[in-house]
Amino acid sequence: MKISLITAVLNNKDTIIDAIESISRQTYKGIEHIIIDGGSTDGTLDTIKRYNGNIARIISEPDGGIYDALNKGIGFASGDVVGALHADDFYSNDNVIKRVAEVFEKKSVDSCYGDLQYVNKGNTDRVFRHWKSSEYVPGKFRYGWMPPHPTFFVRKEIYEKYGYFNTKFQVAADYELMLRLLEKYKISTHYIPEVLVKMRFGGMSNNSLRNILIKSSEDYKAWKVNNLNGGLCPVCFTIFLKNVSKIPQFLKI
Repeated sequence: MKISLITAVLNNKDTIIDAIESISRQTYKGIEHIIIDGGSTDGTLDTIKRYNGNIARIISEPDGGIYDALNKGIGFASGDVVGALHADDFYSNDNVIKRVAEVFEKKSVDSCYGDLQYVNKGNTDRVFRHWKSSEYVPGKFRYGWMPPHPTFFVRKEIYEKYGYFNTKFQVAADYELMLRLLEKYKISTHYIPEVLVKMRFGGMSNNSLRNILIKSSEDYKAWKVNNLNGGLCPVCFTIFLKNVSKIPQFLKI
């Protein structure tokens, strides 16, 4: 089984090293690493090219943002399974992809996901937030649940069947994608109760009050574009629960 890992990057010459090296250290060897650079001007591309032997494909050209870049990567991916490792992120250990591959091979599922930790930008040993997920059951999104997107791996055929990221969303295309695949199209999934990814704190969707408000608005729209409703739990209340549910993640570390 081949697993394609996509990294979208723009001017991240320092952190991209951790992402590349965490992939190159994986014990599972059936990996295709694709990097989509949005036209970096800070030397990021030079840094990437130093690892050219470990990267299957490097595309460097202007794009429409991270979700457009990820869509390009999915299009180029030749693996059976596709995952995304952002330029600020890295895998928690060298056996993450091996564990993911075992799930797809033994469980015959369409997707899988795990846990995630937010870490300090300068000291990645310092954990700010522990996002412990849980088993998915249909309807769980209604109560504010969602899996951590950087830990979400999906079969390529599922993307081909149900679509890629919706680039009309600025900061919540990952939420819309997972809501669409799991709640609307009811693809099968499996929860891996382990920390798979470590993410430097301060991502695009939570680095300002403005982005938090935009994300909440887009979360609401994600339900509407998919003709989904909250059932007994109205969508507005669902979005409220989604934001409130993050609070314990800062306490359980």
